[in-house]
Amino acid sequence: MSDLMLWGIFLAAGLGTFAMRVSFIELYGRWRMPALLSRALIYVPASVLAALVLPAVVYPNGQGAFVLNNPQIPAAIIATFVAWKTRNTLLTLGLGMAALWAFKFIGA
Repeated sequence: MSDLMLWGIFLAAGLGTFAMRVSFIELYGRWRMPALLSRALIYVPASVLAALVLPAVVYPNGQGAFVLNNPQIPAAIIATFVAWKTRNTLLTLGLGMAALWAFKFIGA
């Protein structure tokens, strides 16, 4: 690959990124989001968090197989229940970590 072609790719990627970002700024206020889409976007943060956390809980240490004696699963269930009932982030983190440590201590 020549230097000219490489610089062309850099320029195209930069212009594409700039166009995507400036489009949101320029279109703000001109385009109204449909109510259905607006209601659906409320659930995106929780969905992304679940997609990031669930594999780390179910497959510990990057293993490819489901492990039944994994202490992270019951600790995650307890933390989920605490979060659902209290809606308190610090309490959820504290009790979830305490449960994980307790389950690891019992299993060791």
